[in-house]
Amino acid sequence: MTATLLTNARLIDPVSGHETLGDLRIEAGRITDTGPAERIIDCKGKCLAPGIVDVGVKVGEPGERHKESFLTAGEAAARGGITTMVCRPDTIPVIDSPEMLEHARSRAFRSPVRVHHMAALTRERGGREMVEIGFLRDAGAVAFTDGTHVISDTRVLSRCLTYARSLGALVVGHPQDPGLSAGACITSGKFASLRGLPGVSPLAERMGVERDLALVEATGVAYHLDQITTAAALPALVRAKAAGVDVTAGTSIHHLTLNVLDVADYRTFFKVIPPLREEDDRLAIAEALADGTIDILSSMHTPQDEESKRLPFEQAAPGAVGLETLLPAAMRLVTAGHIDLPHLWRAMSLNPARRLGLEGGTLAPGAPADLVLFDPEAPFVLDRWTLASKSKNTPFDGSRMEGRVLTTWVGGTVVYDREAAHA
Repeated sequence: MTATLLTNARLIDPVSGHETLGDLRIEAGRITDTGPAERIIDCKGKCLAPGIVDVGVKVGEPGERHKESFLTAGEAAARGGITTMVCRPDTIPVIDSPEMLEHARSRAFRSPVRVHHMAALTRERGGREMVEIGFLRDAGAVAFTDGTHVISDTRVLSRCLTYARSLGALVVGHPQDPGLSAGACITSGKFASLRGLPGVSPLAERMGVERDLALVEATGVAYHLDQITTAAALPALVRAKAAGVDVTAGTSIHHLTLNVLDVADYRTFFKVIPPLREEDDRLAIAEALADGTIDILSSMHTPQDEESKRLPFEQAAPGAVGLETLLPAAMRLVTAGHIDLPHLWRAMSLNPARRLGLEGGTLAPGAPADLVLFDPEAPFVLDRWTLASKSKNTPFDGSRMEGRVLTTWVGGTVVYDREAAHA
């Protein structure tokens, strides 16, 4: 087969934690050791890194294809340097049976990037009856989650975790106390009071984390907290990790680059779940990402149509698209000195691949040639109407950003080439 040599590249290696100027060889869809190459591509000193593995992507199929399809999500992902999407089960209907999972998998073949699926933990995400975890695992589910529908019945959750542990399944939880967070759309405080919006205290996240971690420690299940967004939640996570509990944690790019003050003009593109936090919380989470307390950074891509967002802030649907903006938004963290590129890619590629048992996240020989070539300093102003996603609900519309994806490879095949796309 034809081999390709990518030369003069600034290699971002999340495993070693270093970046070096060097070459990378691709053959038969994988990264290989040195050897002859029929095709040579000069990367011109730009950054070459493992493709991003984005955990928690919402795709509208089935039921809400008008918001996002696997094709449009995949195209957006490719343009954003994301080579693997791990999709949520909060569809219409919910992915809570092998039949629904198989349907989603059959549609996902339209995506130019790799797609994996999480399944619900309880029927219809209702928090009452456990799904057939074993059958869904056999059908291809990589993890189980009810997403933002927090299971309030502790006995039900305990049984789910115990059964998942017996099958070696990963459970993903959303750390919030459902009673405290019900009906809230902003973080409580002086700003929320001035805006007259119902708020939720950071205590809700802390209580959710502490409850979940107590059950995880008791059951021994592999557990991932999908979004840690407040400083108050970090001490319990640190203690659990120190005690050897099998837990990892994630956060979203929006909570790392925006804060509650961005809601000032009631702009509904800034309404997300959990709500945007105070600046002190944002800085604490950025520090936790850099030191490894937070393991995974993702887009939490949640497309909403115009009708869902053109409503009063309290009534508008939560969520923001993020597949194309994850990388340039993350460059803000690098520019601000919060984290370097290898450790950023550890959170966006290596750690999610390892936690979900997927290939990728590394530049080592034998790894799949899922790669992104990008210019971390290329400036641009984001125009939401140029996004490939069907929905355009991005909080970064009109923002000055840095970081352009130049080429994305999946299995050694180019799925996005900026130069060709803009020729």
